[in-house]
Amino acid sequence: MALIKSISGIRGTIGGKVNENLTPLDVVKFTSAFGTWLQNNKNKKNLTLVVGRDARISGAMVNSLVTATLQGLGIHVVDLGLSTTPTVEVMVPELNADGGIILTASHNPKQWNALKLLNEKGEFITGENGGEVLALAESENFNFAEVDDLGKYETRDDGFAIHIQKILDLPMVDAEAIKAKKYKIVVDAVNSTGGIAIPELLEHLGCEVIKLYCEPNGHFPHNPEPLKEHLGDICELVKKEKADLGIVVDPDVDRLALVDENGELFGEEYTLVAVADYLLKNKKGAAISNLSSSRALRDVALNHDSEYFASAVGEVNVVTLMKDRNAVIGGEGNGGIIYPELHYGRDSLVGVALFLTHLAKENKTVSELRATYPSYFMGKKKIELTPDIDVDSLLTKMEKEYQNEEVSTVDGVKIDFEKNWVHLRKSNTEPIIRIYTEAFSQEEADSLGDQMIAKIKSLI
Repeated sequence: MALIKSISGIRGTIGGKVNENLTPLDVVKFTSAFGTWLQNNKNKKNLTLVVGRDARISGAMVNSLVTATLQGLGIHVVDLGLSTTPTVEVMVPELNADGGIILTASHNPKQWNALKLLNEKGEFITGENGGEVLALAESENFNFAEVDDLGKYETRDDGFAIHIQKILDLPMVDAEAIKAKKYKIVVDAVNSTGGIAIPELLEHLGCEVIKLYCEPNGHFPHNPEPLKEHLGDICELVKKEKADLGIVVDPDVDRLALVDENGELFGEEYTLVAVADYLLKNKKGAAISNLSSSRALRDVALNHDSEYFASAVGEVNVVTLMKDRNAVIGGEGNGGIIYPELHYGRDSLVGVALFLTHLAKENKTVSELRATYPSYFMGKKKIELTPDIDVDSLLTKMEKEYQNEEVSTVDGVKIDFEKNWVHLRKSNTEPIIRIYTEAFSQEEADSLGDQMIAKIKSLI
């Protein structure tokens, strides 16, 4: 069991001891810290926060604790109830709120939950702001409202409708082109809120929807991370139903994985690649991903005479670079699509709408579309070191070893070779170097990882 406090929020396993797990006292303390931080930084009274949650078993309990605590601080609460991370992000500015809290542990198993913190733009708070919230939580310097000043509480059930309409109104989403195709689509939402939102969007786009694990009861039928080894059921059902496409989302609907008509994974890395291909074909501009994402996005950007830039790992870092470069599209290789025309957050709903528009306009099957992109294979390894070894010094040595190659030190050390790359990142919690590689075959990617491990050992 665990409790992880970070600059982006707090997450942990339900139950157990205070300060070791995500207990009710920990939820109240961290909510109090965020609410107090907002009050200290806003020059106004009567703050309003938007709260939404995924369908986790613990969600209703955590929601009650969070909303009551905010009211206790004198903050007004708009409770969206069952929602998605991108829907809450859209609704914060829509309602002119001062911030938001999303109750979700994303792709973590059912025993986990978390509080993710948003600013008034509906974007994740910065690392600096997160540090200030953590400091407040440690100090417990809270001042709760007297009885006449308690915050108001209201519920809204129109979050999905507003979010979906904003997507349908986007110039780059062609609902009529999609409707003309009459796509048959299987949806696996791992029994969370994507089981409400994704079918609703698809019905607006004229698609026939076959639901798989779309009951939002929080009982995840498989590991909720949308990886190949967890998705055998939808791959089989797509083939059985002769569907055009399978759509998989994680519990809070910010990661999007796709299955082609043959029951084969499109590849999480290629969700962003396909959407970027469509957008950059119509508008030149920058595409952004993080350093551990596929080179295929760079290839697509260059193919459209557009620029590509890589940020440090982490959604906040991707968003910051997207704003700096005024990017057309960005995201992460885990199936996270960030389309700034709508908002600066990973959003599976807008990803679905843009992908289907692209698919319809290309007049191809999903497998035919996938075949138009270069095929890369990724490897992930790690090397465990003794605590006395200086990991930073080792990474500096690796940088010097490969100084004649294209090297980035934005986040660890990334070495771009002509036909492959390796990204070395140190763990923040243990003496480990994580090794990410990509090449034209799985064997080559794994071999490159082994070569890097051998090289690191030779430098110790």
